[in-house]
Amino acid sequence: MNEVDKYIEGFPEHVRERLTAIRNIIRELAPQATERICMRMPTYDLNGKWLVHFAAFKNHIGFYPQPEGILAFKEKLSGYKTSKGAVQFPLDKPLPTDLIREIVKYRVEEQTK
Repeated sequence: MNEVDKYIEGFPEHVRERLTAIRNIIRELAPQATERICMRMPTYDLNGKWLVHFAAFKNHIGFYPQPEGILAFKEKLSGYKTSKGAVQFPLDKPLPTDLIREIVKYRVEEQTK
């Protein structure tokens, strides 16, 4: 069991399912990315740079696609609380896996230019 497995296992089932879904999307779209814990959250590096991070909180999943990922999807993220480099996906709403997939794909393309 690696550090990210241990991180995910520390949450209730309904949160683990969401964390695992995000992790699986990242692994599918960026199989060459390095997975580790950084700043106490699962972090994925690609070509020596941060690709994305995610973390569970009391009422939401934080997803961190860097400022570029937030800006590129500003309109699609308008229904969520965002900041310069982060978006919050509430635990009481469905996880927008298609949107997460789009953002990760964008970030991979950005990192591999």
